[in-house]
Amino acid sequence: MSTLDLTLLDEDGSLRSIALGDAAAFPRPTAPLRSRVVYAAVHVAAQPHGDNTPGAPADIDWDATLAFRRTMWSRGLGVADAMDTAQRNMGLDPAGTRELISRSAAAAKEALADPAIAAVFPAGAQVSDLIVAGVNTDQRSEHELSLDEIVAAYTEQLQATEATGAGAVLMASRHLARVATSAEQYVDVYRRVLDSATRPVVLHWLGTAFDPQLEGYFGSTDTEVAAETLLEIIAADPARIRGVKMSLLDDAAEIAVRERLPEGVRMLTGDDFHFSHLIVGDGTATPEGSQQQVTGEYSDALLGAFAVTAPAASAAVQALDAGDAAEARRILDAAEQLARHVFSTPTYHYKTGVAFLAWLNGHQQAFTMIGGMHAARSLPHLSRTIELAATTGNLEAPALAAERWHSLLRLAGYDVPTAGGAA
Repeated sequence: MSTLDLTLLDEDGSLRSIALGDAAAFPRPTAPLRSRVVYAAVHVAAQPHGDNTPGAPADIDWDATLAFRRTMWSRGLGVADAMDTAQRNMGLDPAGTRELISRSAAAAKEALADPAIAAVFPAGAQVSDLIVAGVNTDQRSEHELSLDEIVAAYTEQLQATEATGAGAVLMASRHLARVATSAEQYVDVYRRVLDSATRPVVLHWLGTAFDPQLEGYFGSTDTEVAAETLLEIIAADPARIRGVKMSLLDDAAEIAVRERLPEGVRMLTGDDFHFSHLIVGDGTATPEGSQQQVTGEYSDALLGAFAVTAPAASAAVQALDAGDAAEARRILDAAEQLARHVFSTPTYHYKTGVAFLAWLNGHQQAFTMIGGMHAARSLPHLSRTIELAATTGNLEAPALAAERWHSLLRLAGYDVPTAGGAA
């Protein structure tokens, strides 16, 4: 085993080193993942030479952005696109969002024609099995809209997304959060939007840790009360709901909703702090022929955390497929340790960690983000990010990661060996 020295930067500005071993040997799937439905909410790679100043239109490196999505598919993971991980409402403008959905859906269609990728998805998989995309009202620049205008804006994006073949995620609308005065108004808006859907959609409940402007969504700041509104929307027509993504960072609230979902409606955890036990669930397994099918109470997943731990996420589901819940829990516990740091307060800046790790792992040319958001985390925070990625097995190319991280430290004036400290 080769060993590198990884130089780290602590909060007080002091340097220290740890030994950096080889990449974790997470297996690639050779068949579709069966036990859980998993989507990784992915970011966009900015053009290194682009105008990435705050307020500028998104300048996206499409080659790197689409290649990153193909990496997710090669691991058997679906992609959740054009959501907050992709900097929607934090740099990704409406025109960029539309182009992203269109390009990603086209890439998913091409991926299904690749025998290597088709082999790790179920037979007959559609574009919507590989990609779901956010639907919102953010193409309207006005601060306030009427309820009718909100329905029209949602419907416009829903129709455009469905036309690409992508599945739809009905995201929480800042416009609706500003103008709705009752739970009944949420129920009415969602009913009217869902009536226009031609395929089942995923509903998304995003908490204030991710977007403070969504306070009181579904008509109340009391989570239990708001959950009743969400469940009422689902119960009105469960056949139109593919699943619910909950991103409240509250595992008890997620379990309480999960227990009441109608048959056929999945809970897709968006809890980047507690996903390990939520996904594994009770871990029971029932023999079925020569296969092991994991059953019981659990959540499926739609997680930004899996954009930085995709090999681990895939390996964990493979372990569940093999009936080894303990191994799945071990892998996911380690991934969760990294995620808790990446998503630390202020949580909405987790996108910086996602892009940072994509750069370290060789998925993009530069540590650059649209809107200049690569500057949203401190060097000591990034140092802890690479340290945790290393110790939890989530550095895909340790030597490259060390080289790139050390170059960032040298740029900041720190004396770091140029050779990466090979021992």
